[in-house]
Amino acid sequence: MDGITGAFGWLTDPTHWQGADGIPTRFVEHVELAGLAILVALLIAVPIGLYTGHTGRGGALAVNVAGIGRAIPSYALLLVFFPILGFGLLTPLLALVLLSIPPILANTHVGLRGVDRETVDAARGMGMRESQVLTRVELPAAMPVMVAGLRTAAVAAVATATLAALIAGGGFGRYIVDGFALQDQSMLVAGAILVAVLAVITERGLTLAERRVVSPGIRLARDPDGERADDAV
Repeated sequence: MDGITGAFGWLTDPTHWQGADGIPTRFVEHVELAGLAILVALLIAVPIGLYTGHTGRGGALAVNVAGIGRAIPSYALLLVFFPILGFGLLTPLLALVLLSIPPILANTHVGLRGVDRETVDAARGMGMRESQVLTRVELPAAMPVMVAGLRTAAVAAVATATLAALIAGGGFGRYIVDGFALQDQSMLVAGAILVAVLAVITERGLTLAERRVVSPGIRLARDPDGERADDAV
């Protein structure tokens, strides 16, 4: 309890909300790193997942590679990239991108392959081009699973971005690393709380976004009991 009480005092101290080491500055650094990693991962994983999911070609390879990627610890990736890239944004960014690609890729592929084949064949029978089948039939139906993959990747990126502090990066992880180095338990626990809160906000925010972008009819079809569908991976 002493750690929690001390962390509350640390968080409510006005001096910790100002300057280059203040909470707002570290918040921006943390969100920028995690957000950029997710954006790059989306640009890489979604096109591949759309191709394999729509055509059915290379799907097993994509999902297996994604599974291998998820099994590699992010800390190990930092140890691999740091001797090559050194300090700076690129080392943690590359590690986070590789962490974020697997759930996005796997869920995009699985989501498209899970679309009812009779519906897809009917769309083709109506004369729709392959691009129209993808954008008008498969994508809307697969969106809940795709968003679930994005949500998984985003929460993992927010949580893992704390590792950037190990190589002199910023973000909330700075409080955890510095708190440990200085034996300042209040700072350390406060940093952990900030990361946890940001991860929860990210998860809930994407859940609300899903409700806006996914048709209610598709949500009911995917989850007839009214509960959120589980992630594909």
